[in-house]
Amino acid sequence: MAPSKKKADKGSESIASRLTLVVKSGKYSLGYKSALKQMRHGSAKLVLISANCPHLRRSELEYYAMLSKTHVHHFQGTNVQLGTAAGKLFRVCVMTISDQGDSDLLSHTGAVVEHEDEPKESGKKSKKEKASA
Repeated sequence: MAPSKKKADKGSESIASRLTLVVKSGKYSLGYKSALKQMRHGSAKLVLISANCPHLRRSELEYYAMLSKTHVHHFQGTNVQLGTAAGKLFRVCVMTISDQGDSDLLSHTGAVVEHEDEPKESGKKSKKEKASA
C-alpha cells in the first residue's frame, strides 16, 4: 500500500511544481465564481478542482467545462494543498488556468494545447486553393 501512496504523492508534487511555474509566468484565477465566468467567456483552458470540493459544486463545474470544452483535472490534494501549490496562504477549491506561461502543465494533464500562430486544419479549401488545383 505504501508504494501506491508514494506514486500519488509524486504525481501531485509534479503538478504542484508545475503550478508554481504557472503562477510565476502564466495567467490564472482562483475561486468558483471566477472559474464560472472564465468558462462562460471561453478563456479557460484548464480547471483544477480540489479533492474535497463539495460534490454539487464539482458537478456544476464539470458541466460548465463540458459546455465550454475546457479540460478538467481533479487535484489529488485538499483545498489547503491546492492553495499552497498556488503560493497562497488560504484555501483554494477551484483554480482556472487561461495561459500556462513557461510551464507544460496543459500537456502534462492531458489538455489539448492549441497554438494561436498555427492555422486550424479543416476539410474545406479556400478559393485560391481550389483555383490552383
